[in-house]
Amino acid sequence: NGLYYTATITKNKVMKFSAACLLVAATIAAPTAQAFAPTSSVSSVAFVPRTAANSLSTSTAARTPFTSRTIRSSRVNTINPLSMSYTVGVVGATGAVGKEIVGCLEKSSFPVDKLRIFGSSRSAGTTRATGFGDIEVELFDEDKARECDVVFLAVDGDFALKHARNIAEGDDGAVVIDNSSAFRYEKDVPLCVPEINGDATKGYKLIANPNCTTAIGLMALWPLHKLFGLKKVLMSTYQASSGAGQPGMDELKEGTRAVLMGERDVAENKIFAHPLPFNVIPHIDKFQDNGYTKEEMKVTWETRKICDLPDDFPVSCTAVRIPTYRAHSEAIVIETEKPVDIAAARKALDEAVGIKLVDDTEKELYPMPLTATGQYDVEVGRLRKNLCFGDYGMELFVSGDQLLRGAALNAVLVAEAMDKNGALKAKVEA
Repeated sequence: NGLYYTATITKNKVMKFSAACLLVAATIAAPTAQAFAPTSSVSSVAFVPRTAANSLSTSTAARTPFTSRTIRSSRVNTINPLSMSYTVGVVGATGAVGKEIVGCLEKSSFPVDKLRIFGSSRSAGTTRATGFGDIEVELFDEDKARECDVVFLAVDGDFALKHARNIAEGDDGAVVIDNSSAFRYEKDVPLCVPEINGDATKGYKLIANPNCTTAIGLMALWPLHKLFGLKKVLMSTYQASSGAGQPGMDELKEGTRAVLMGERDVAENKIFAHPLPFNVIPHIDKFQDNGYTKEEMKVTWETRKICDLPDDFPVSCTAVRIPTYRAHSEAIVIETEKPVDIAAARKALDEAVGIKLVDDTEKELYPMPLTATGQYDVEVGRLRKNLCFGDYGMELFVSGDQLLRGAALNAVLVAEAMDKNGALKAKVEA
């Protein structure tokens, strides 16, 4: 009890020291805790509980069909021996998204005959351990990339603008699936969430992956759009530090440590506009002339394109960065064309592939970054009619792993869809 009567300065130091001790103890005691484990030194399944990670491991010859619902039901299908297999290239495989692409390929039914990893001069010549064996990183070269059947680009937009079309050009070029924002709004480039518009990839060799926030939100919105018809969408996002890549996660980790250890009262910031530890920042990407940020406008532009909605369809978003490592969350309000039936909405979401319905408030079950991290499914819950729109509106809350569903997983699912719909063909059949 004497602690409560010490001087304020001493009290604060003791509390910070105690908090730091608790943080260290928690880290030592729970090395597999999901929501607070950075990805810099872990495998692609480090955010999955150990039992789940083991259940997802499959051999190259017999991989689980790549839908999260199938993974949950533990069915395993062998690859059709008559189907094509592909030479797959990954550019940027040493980054956060690139690592996850390789991890998703390891667990996918997508038939990989050979994996090639391309990097910069810093990583060229090093070796990466993968489920396809140890792979030596090759120095990126357009001609070498064109030798592949499909190339995943996990690089920035400037790199993609310089190289993507060259890699895909001509009948002898590779199919390119680009994770950057470089081509999302180009009319001749499909923007794809496979569960919604997978067939849009037919006849194209350059495919754009959507923004992570858009992809996660649309997984929940699409079944509701089919059921009730969307009239307006209002979204507020709670986006993890990993949306800024590994440097963003590192800044959050180091800043939190520095404050808890009493080294600083406020964390330093280089990646984010303001210190992120113990803070939220309503600013992601550059501000536009209309007062929205580009991140917010991405949700508007991409929702319209992916769902084939009119150019003036009303979608409004406020994007906020929060001090978590991984998994974005979104509070979504919709106005609908038809009256909302919550029971029907719950049934449609529960049956939708890629969705996990977590909606039992009596048991305090709802979507959270803690439980969505490392999972293929987007969690959806807190379903209720909206008080503003009445019978013609509802609210929901979603959480999804943006490195997976918002990036790597979506990209690999695009490749699977192209394999199935004939848009992707091997140069030389295996």
